[in-house]
Order: sequence, then structure tokens, then C-alpha cells
Amino acid sequence: MSTNSLKRMKIHKPSGKLLSLLISLSIISCFLEAQKIKEDPSLDQKVKKFLSEHSHQWYDMNIPAVDGQLLYDIIVKNNYKSALEIGTSTGHSGIWIAWALSKTGGKLITIDIDEARHKRALENFKEAGVSDIIDARLADAHQLVKELKGPFDFVFSDADKDWYKNYFIDVDPKLKTGGCFTAHNISERSRGGYGSYGGQGIFLEYIKSMKNYETTVNNSGGGVSVSYKKADK
Repeated sequence: MSTNSLKRMKIHKPSGKLLSLLISLSIISCFLEAQKIKEDPSLDQKVKKFLSEHSHQWYDMNIPAVDGQLLYDIIVKNNYKSALEIGTSTGHSGIWIAWALSKTGGKLITIDIDEARHKRALENFKEAGVSDIIDARLADAHQLVKELKGPFDFVFSDADKDWYKNYFIDVDPKLKTGGCFTAHNISERSRGGYGSYGGQGIFLEYIKSMKNYETTVNNSGGGVSVSYKKADK
């Protein structure tokens, strides 16, 4: 093409308003892609209704609602998709976790060794509308946690406290970098030392010593340690 021909060509640039609109749409698209949050108003309504109607019925080693909200927020904020819960009880924490995973397109494996609690949890999961998101296992977590292949990006430990450190050691290699390991009934004493008593204190001291984890303790409810895996080692 000759130089004269090139001079005669008109290059149409987008107007200022159009350019601004295109940039805005690009930013919104990137944000939505990063978050990948799935909205399901009917499920939200069903879960909220269930939690409201059963708000005073959670006993038998279940977490308080404030801790459920904490777990929910962590999962949604970080777009976690592959979750493991050690200690189902009758399903309160599992419902919060599964509800969050419904937003990210994830799945939950939850384990409990007690048959009565396991059956009640299955009923609660169904009534809350989150059964399809949960793989509930009736098993000994001491053994099954070792056998699960993972990988996971979120873990909630709320089973036998004396085994907390062991659960963490078994899960650590299967937890993705950037993932989060949480544990219930944890507190940090103001006068040095970690934990409230027994296995919780041993676990917290151990995970605090790991350089590739960043650990804090949330005391809003029953006490939840929140440990983010910053690197493989």
C-alpha cells in the first residue's frame, strides 16, 4: 500500500464515553471472573430459613452461628472450592461451609464417627438444601483423613481435641498453598503459652511454630484458629 493511500485512510478511535464504558466492562468482567461467585436466591432463602428456625437447637458439639459466619466469609472471600470438615456433629458448621461453597462452585467432605449424629446431619443437610454439595462420611477420621487424597484449599477441624495436631500433620501435605486450616475451640492465653487446654494448646503451639503458615485466633464465638498456608515449606 502506498504512502498516499495510508494518508487517505481514517483511523476511527473510540469516543471518550465509549472508551470509558469499555474499560468499565473489562474491569467488571475481570472482577467477576476472579470471584466466580454464583448467586442462587432460592438456596439462600432456604438456608437462611433453616438456620433461623433451628437457631436455638444446635447442641451436641455444634459451633455457634458467629463461627459459622466466619467460616462462610473465609471461603467466599478466598474463592475456596475443595473443603474438608473433620467432625460433622449434626451439621451446623457443615451447612455454613456448604452454603459458602454454593457461591464458589465447591464441594465439602465431612467426617463423623458417630452414627446417630451422622444420620441427623444428613437430615439437616437435606432440609437446608445443601445435600448436593456435601459428601458426608461415617468413618473414623483418624484413619480416613490419612487416606483422603485431596487436595483441599479449606479445612475445618472440630473433632477430638487431643488429635488436632495429628489431623493437621496428615492434612498439611494435601492443603494447597494459599489454603486455610481452621480449628475450633481455640484460645490464646494472655499470659504466654497457647491454647485453652490439652490438645488445643499443643496444636496451636505447633502450627504457630510453622514458618510457612500465618496463624491468628478469632475469639468472637467459640474460638477459631485461622491459619493461611503461605508456602509449601
